[in-house]
Amino acid sequence: MANLLAGAQAPDFSVLRDGGQSISLADFKGRKLVLYFYPKADTPGCTAEAHAFSELNDAFAKVGTTVVGVSADSVRSQDAFKKKHKLTTPLASDETHRMLESYGVWGKKSMYGRTYLGITRTTVLIGSDGRIARVWSKVKVPGHAEEVLAAAMQLP
Repeated sequence: MANLLAGAQAPDFSVLRDGGQSISLADFKGRKLVLYFYPKADTPGCTAEAHAFSELNDAFAKVGTTVVGVSADSVRSQDAFKKKHKLTTPLASDETHRMLESYGVWGKKSMYGRTYLGITRTTVLIGSDGRIARVWSKVKVPGHAEEVLAAAMQLP
């Protein structure tokens, strides 16, 4: 599992997003990018997080920042999640886990004494220079999107 550090070059990626289009890190060159990694579409915590980022989508755009949600769910699941909840941010699908692993968010988790592989809720802010500006690990959803927006506003 990778350990992202502020100042390091953001790992490159190319994945499919809702609607089936491909997106990659290069698509955001010269722009700030927020990648929020969430465990599973249409679950309570992930839905709350997706709504929070969607509600602030215009505010992020005003400071030159694109927000993309990423999970291991299929494009079909991402499409249904986005439509059901009227989400405004793109949702990326990484069923292969390559991007998830390169960003250090895919690994062992445990719940109720059971160990399994999954996504640790994490957010990565990438500056317009393509470098990691900040990483939030083990994110708690309430107030998080606002905190990320405040950090994005501080970047050139």
